[in-house]
Amino acid sequence: MIPLIAFIVLVVVVLVLIEIRERRRAKKPTANNQQPTAEQRPEGCCGEHLVCERETLLQTNAKIDYYDDEELDSLAGVDPSDFTAEQHQAIREVFSTLQEADVPGWCRSLQLRNITLPPDIREEALLIVRERRHLA
Repeated sequence: MIPLIAFIVLVVVVLVLIEIRERRRAKKPTANNQQPTAEQRPEGCCGEHLVCERETLLQTNAKIDYYDDEELDSLAGVDPSDFTAEQHQAIREVFSTLQEADVPGWCRSLQLRNITLPPDIREEALLIVRERRHLA
């Protein structure tokens, strides 16, 4: 009976040690030149958002900051494929005047305002956000 109890205790200790090792491994930062894997991303982030809600603390009750772009509010809820050339150009003009440090905040502002970026501008903004994350 004693060998059985000793075996069970040993198994429990090994399982606890394995769990501790896995938790430590999950907390290690990723290399600067690699995208985090699904296991390394913050909970709730699929890695495909322009601005990660968890990383930027995006909340539905967050205050909207404007970047001298109030005219873009007319694009709320409009699919980017339905933008006119003038609407696309209005977004492009605002984007081109932003400093790189302002791009993540501007993207959060657009998300809160339900404005979707056209694919070409979205890709440029995503590139800037990724570069800034690697520098931080």
